[in-house]
Amino acid sequence: MTGEGVPGQSHVGGFVLAGGGSTRFGRDKALARIGDEALLARLCSVMRGVTPSVMIIGSREKYAAFGADCVSDRWPGEGPLGGIITALLATSEMGGEWNIVIGCDMPFLTRAWLTYMIRRALASEAEVVVPRSTHGLEPLCACWRTIASVKLQRAFEGGVRKVTEAMKHLSMEVLDETHWKRFDSADRLFWNMNTPGDYEEAKRILEAERA
Repeated sequence: MTGEGVPGQSHVGGFVLAGGGSTRFGRDKALARIGDEALLARLCSVMRGVTPSVMIIGSREKYAAFGADCVSDRWPGEGPLGGIITALLATSEMGGEWNIVIGCDMPFLTRAWLTYMIRRALASEAEVVVPRSTHGLEPLCACWRTIASVKLQRAFEGGVRKVTEAMKHLSMEVLDETHWKRFDSADRLFWNMNTPGDYEEAKRILEAERA
């Protein structure tokens, strides 16, 4: 299942957040290879399956080879909230209404799920459409209305850095297990690759699926 036939989907901005600290991982997670491709390349490919407009929030010098436009984070080193706001501000300049923003460390995201989430967003009155997994809200796999940048930036400038805290200033539509479970019977859809151990586990699972 891809995004074909979803009205308005071609006007949804797609962003992959790269260039974070990767402190626990020990090196740039975006460049970690799974199979024959870097994780960032894998996620850009997934995003291209749901929107033709895919950009990377991160250094052009580091990520230009991945075939997507790069937008420098306006607040480097300040965490993912600054990256999300950067993405929404970039879309604001182009006139788009909705954006899908994902982290660069989620190897099990699928086009089917992202397509479903975009479909929900395009029909929503909320400012953010976000899944809630067994671990809580998943703001690094969410759809954001472009105008939400105003409230998010106000919270950011007021000292907020946690994405879920900033989201309290927005109207939310939450997609719970009844929405995502059909796309994720193994409970891995929102799994984050935070440590070298997570990386080895992701490689083992994906290689076993290919076998």
